[in-house]
Amino acid sequence: MKKYLLAILFLGIYLFSFELQASPLKLGVLAPDGTSWSTSLRQMAKEIEAKTAGRVQFKTYFGGSQGDEGDVLKKIRIGQLHGGFFTGKTVGELSSDVRVIELPFMFGADNKRAMNALDKVEKTLGKGFEKAQLKCLGLYGLGFVYFVSQKKFSDLESLKGMKIWTWDGDKISMTMIDSLNLASVSLALPDVLSALSTGMLSATYAPPMAIVALQWNSKIKYLLDYPLAYAMGAFLIDQKEWNKISLQDQKVFQEIATTTLRKITADNEKENVDALLSMKNMGVEFMRLPEKDLKQVDQIKNKVIGRLKGTFISPQAIQLVEGTK
Repeated sequence: MKKYLLAILFLGIYLFSFELQASPLKLGVLAPDGTSWSTSLRQMAKEIEAKTAGRVQFKTYFGGSQGDEGDVLKKIRIGQLHGGFFTGKTVGELSSDVRVIELPFMFGADNKRAMNALDKVEKTLGKGFEKAQLKCLGLYGLGFVYFVSQKKFSDLESLKGMKIWTWDGDKISMTMIDSLNLASVSLALPDVLSALSTGMLSATYAPPMAIVALQWNSKIKYLLDYPLAYAMGAFLIDQKEWNKISLQDQKVFQEIATTTLRKITADNEKENVDALLSMKNMGVEFMRLPEKDLKQVDQIKNKVIGRLKGTFISPQAIQLVEGTK
């Protein structure tokens, strides 16, 4: 009888231990392995696993191996993945107000003001993802977006006739290009490089580090030395998976994720500076807008905001960011 009791006891201990050893959270990331991104995310996973005694673990798929952001989101919906890192376009499909950060010419070239706005938006609008049954662990900055082209331009008027990329379904970029009466070609992100090579596109835009990482810098000759907007992203986890984590471990997870995202934002800023220098050194010509066009920047911003206000982004979200110093 004692043997049976001991067997049941040991079986119970085994099953309890097995229950504590949680299945890893599977994350999809577009950033390639071997980058500062992958280093930061591996460190985050290692630290969270250690501080939760292995109860929270990760398996991260880098380099878009799980597909683009839309594919990652679909896989989260069906349980094949549990979370990922998403840029503004996808974030806007889930909680459009968060994209107030990416409205054109909102911050000029003032990085500090953009950072303050990012912090405000995270604290105030971060819960907007709950309707999509996603937990937002935080927002991160990708940096200022720059316009690059194969053809020389002298002012905004000379951009007319260029075939400018817009990310398929991206309301902000499409609204801005339409407001300027420019021609756009809507493509998925992975198709841009080949489109620049074949002449299907003559111009595009992105943070400098992305321009270099995606090898667009090898296809362009000119860069507009005035940022169009500030780009951001979000770290999202399936709410059902988040709810499986104990409150104590959630607190640890959140604290470490917040620190990691701040580091990623700082690293991105440095990499953008380095990427701009790299493009200049390889012969990309940096073009300045004439004074007459600089005076139109606020008009362009207000025109885009007017078209998106109340339809894509709420007046409250716009007021929140416009009041940032």
